[in-house]
Amino acid sequence: MERLSSGGQLRVLLVSADEDLRDELDQALETRLNDHRLFWVSAPDFAVGRADELVPDVILVDDNLGGRDPVPLIRRLAASVSTAPVLALVAEDATRDAAQAVLAGARGFTTKPLVADDVVATLRQVLLPGREPSRESEAGRGVDGRIIAFCAPKGGTGRTTLAINIATSLRQLTDQRVALVDADYAAPALDVILNLDSGRDISELLPKVTQLDERLVSSVLREHALGINVLLAPPPANHSSRISLPKVQQILMVLKRMFPWVIVDTGLPLNETAFAFLDSADRILVTALPEMVGLRNTRLLLSQLREHGYSDRKIWLILNRADMTGGVSRDDIQERLKVSFEYTVPNDQPLVTHSINRGIPLVTSHPQSAVGRAIQEIGRDLVEELAPDIDVEKAGLLKRSSERVRSAFKKQFTNFASLGSSSTPSG
Repeated sequence: MERLSSGGQLRVLLVSADEDLRDELDQALETRLNDHRLFWVSAPDFAVGRADELVPDVILVDDNLGGRDPVPLIRRLAASVSTAPVLALVAEDATRDAAQAVLAGARGFTTKPLVADDVVATLRQVLLPGREPSRESEAGRGVDGRIIAFCAPKGGTGRTTLAINIATSLRQLTDQRVALVDADYAAPALDVILNLDSGRDISELLPKVTQLDERLVSSVLREHALGINVLLAPPPANHSSRISLPKVQQILMVLKRMFPWVIVDTGLPLNETAFAFLDSADRILVTALPEMVGLRNTRLLLSQLREHGYSDRKIWLILNRADMTGGVSRDDIQERLKVSFEYTVPNDQPLVTHSINRGIPLVTSHPQSAVGRAIQEIGRDLVEELAPDIDVEKAGLLKRSSERVRSAFKKQFTNFASLGSSSTPSG
């Protein structure tokens, strides 16, 4: 069996008045594909709205629509849902109907009664050539972005601060473009921490998710002085547009085409939308504090992640504020709770608070601090694991990027020169 969707499960929307055809199609796909999900709409009037909600990979329109002409519907779907090719299902001798469907915007057709091999061959023809669109990076090479998702068992673990600083570190280490996504929809914070205008956010993309392109996504991203592009979350009270799993997957697919690195700050609860980000992630970084209640919740979170099929290699556990006063030692945690931390970040709350209040990540303002060095180590390991072709030391990217960022901040912040002085925490 083969896989036709680069994102994993193939999402197929069938528009037909024939329930038997739905079962026939489902059986044909089941025998030939690794993983698929079939959605069925029997009423043509609901097809466009359903396609917009589900964001399918492909739409099949039957010529049996209860007496309705399928050609106008194919024309509307082809115009409204540009991300999914439309295929027509026609009777074996209906060549004229097939020709009209193609003229209306269908990418192809297959005949009834369905033959599994023919159906999959047609799907392969329309899907595989277009599943990997032309991807151009700044240097003219293809971009296949890596997604790093941050999550935590509770609030207050430093998840957002670490996500921002890891994003900054990756920008400095690789000199590549980085996108930072605020997916904490209950308590968004990136706009405040990074001093960004919160006028535009992901909610502007949701009604147009079936017509997304790089130009549209770029118009919503907010650029920070660091050179990081941020996709903000809507205000917590604004839930007019439901942020669903397929919409998240579609937005991430475009971001991966645009950016070599996509950093996602997921919030709580870990619902279907949060798991859409985690499913797409190359690495999941879990942040925890050295205190007993949080550690108990960390164990529960790790069990939840493993139940979803995430391997231990995909999950990196970070003990933040590891040496905080009264905290449980790393050795005690690992011995008693059987939880192993790949990384520890030391406690320096005054420096972290100072960094947040200034809107300047501490890996830029205080790169030689203990916290800054610990975060850069995580960044280097991410580059080594996910982009081994980049030789950070040989390229000397960190030094050049840091100098460029500092220059940008001198222009944007009049008080930048005071960083590291006797009146502020030292780095």
